Amino acid sequence: MSSDPSYTVPLWIDGKALLTASTPTFPVTHSTTSRIVHNAASASPYDALEAATSAKTAFQSWKRTSHVTRRDLILRVAAYYEAHASDLIAYQILETSCSEAWAKQNVDLAMRYLKEIAACISSVNGVIPQLEKPNTMGFVFKEPVGPVLCIAPWNAALILATRGVASAIAAGCTVVFKASELSPRTHFAITEAFTHAGMPAGVLNQIQTAREGAAEVTEALIAHEAIRKVEFIGSAAVGRVIGQLAAKYLKPVLLELGGKCPAIVLDDAGLEQAASMCALGAVLHHGQICFSTERIIVHEKVADAFQRLLVKAMEDGGSHAGSAVSESIAQHATDVLKDAETSGDKFLIGGPSSNRLSLQPALVLNPKDSRIVDEETFGPSASLYIVSSDAAAIELANRSAYGLNAAIWSTNMERALNMSRELEYGQVHINSISVYTSPTASQGGVKGSGWGRQNGRWGLEEFLVDKFVSWHGKAS
Repeated sequence: MSSDPSYTVPLWIDGKALLTASTPTFPVTHSTTSRIVHNAASASPYDALEAATSAKTAFQSWKRTSHVTRRDLILRVAAYYEAHASDLIAYQILETSCSEAWAKQNVDLAMRYLKEIAACISSVNGVIPQLEKPNTMGFVFKEPVGPVLCIAPWNAALILATRGVASAIAAGCTVVFKASELSPRTHFAITEAFTHAGMPAGVLNQIQTAREGAAEVTEALIAHEAIRKVEFIGSAAVGRVIGQLAAKYLKPVLLELGGKCPAIVLDDAGLEQAASMCALGAVLHHGQICFSTERIIVHEKVADAFQRLLVKAMEDGGSHAGSAVSESIAQHATDVLKDAETSGDKFLIGGPSSNRLSLQPALVLNPKDSRIVDEETFGPSASLYIVSSDAAAIELANRSAYGLNAAIWSTNMERALNMSRELEYGQVHINSISVYTSPTASQGGVKGSGWGRQNGRWGLEEFLVDKFVSWHGKAS
């Protein structure tokens, strides 16, 4: 799909596209060519409040729909994705400069998320607890929390936005979807899919705004009495701001933030596969994944052999790196590497690059005090550490403000499972790339990587609240 500078992504409020001659807009550019690929309408705080009001109104009827209605809607959205896969792939490439393989994976995984969410809807059930009072019966009902604000990122634009929006709607909530200013067309394709699938007006409202207006619009939404929960996926820095705003207005939040994911390579690991997957986990999608492998920890008994394999895999992995979504993202990754260089850290390959957008893979050996030690680079780089024991590997892996994903490489299942229980991470993958998730398993972070869980029934539970109702008969 070619760019069309004359096209403008509209706002979508109460089942209608909002775009007039007076609507402010902002350009969306292709990072590697700097050309404007299209424009997007920029929402004002007033537009945001209109979207919240629409979601509030629609919630009164949507919360009463049967699980069959919601399940079938989600399945029709999955079918729409399959039928329009080529467009969904093209939008992602056009807006985020990702590889075709990454865009295809987004489409495939998003469809699997949708089908699993639909399959889990009928399993959401309350309970009838035993009560201590005679002649009394209790019910605990599962009810949708209410209108939800979903704030989605650009780096896995289709997967992450689809998952949050679909989970909330499947649970019986309505949504105000704040799309990323870097991928508004990709995100609008999600809204189009739900609309085409027969979604009632107001169940999903989409806005996006230019970066300079984002803070004001976001606070207006979080402050609105209609919004009952906030889902945010993005950087830890912005997550702190969202968390503070949510606390200010007493709104619960679901946060999936950044990571500094470690991969531990033990002395009984299959070294070639471990090196290959650690390198791919570091450079895939230009390192712009919160699950990227940023710290590689190897046992000293196999350190020399593994280091040779890893260096070669990193050198060969440049073709998987692609390009940064923007100059600012690439500049941040470069600045972290420059700090490592200034601090005297040793580079096994690569280093700070003068390339504006497509950085080459870099590997730093045993950094001590530089920013790369525990700052998410969001670039195709990693650090390599050598340790003498399992305990040292665990201690080093846990020495981080983050706690999203980790990986362990070992052929001893008992040893790896015991180690996984000691790691302070929401997900631990044994003999796998760190960039792994499954629609049927929970996903979420601990520590500075956020809280709450997504995927399947865990994601549905995030948008439900328990209501206890008791019935009291006549005293005997």
